Amino acid sequence: MAKVSFETKKMVGIALITAIVVVLQMVSMLLRFSMFSITLVLVPVVVGAALYGVGAGAWLGLVFGVAVLLTGDAAAFLAVSVPGTIITVLLKGILAGTLTGVVYKLFSKKNDTLAVAISAVICPMVNTGVFLLGCLVFFFDTIKEWAGSENVASYMIFSLVGINFLIELGTNILLAPAAVRIIKIGKKM
Repeated sequence: MAKVSFETKKMVGIALITAIVVVLQMVSMLLRFSMFSITLVLVPVVVGAALYGVGAGAWLGLVFGVAVLLTGDAAAFLAVSVPGTIITVLLKGILAGTLTGVVYKLFSKKNDTLAVAISAVICPMVNTGVFLLGCLVFFFDTIKEWAGSENVASYMIFSLVGINFLIELGTNILLAPAAVRIIKIGKKM
């Protein structure tokens, strides 16, 4: 009976975090520092991966990717290549969630706080890294046009993702460990 109870709690927890991911992606559309919104969604992805495992991280990353596509946050890229955009956006979310869960699982055996902190760093790094790789593979000519006379690599790092990445990284480092800790305290009550 306890296993059913745990599975039910896990399912409900993942469902709640899924809803938070969707709402935060909608809210993040209001937070723009460049052509893309600042995503707040990576915090619940880290929390879900830490609390419920690699599969939950992958699921939450997928939901994040679908929400990005549905909110129009990827519109500039959809206009260039629909398949390239869908592949890049879904892959970056899924891999960010999956690798966050894997990293948390590896490090949590030694130190839970360290595991959450490292996971909070890994998630935006993977998200941004896969996005940049997708840009190179599917959108290089377009980005070259956007860069104008600026070096393409410099444009991609500093203009396309720089500020967003730093804000997302900082938000994750500050909020994800606190959120996981609060939830774990709540579970003990």
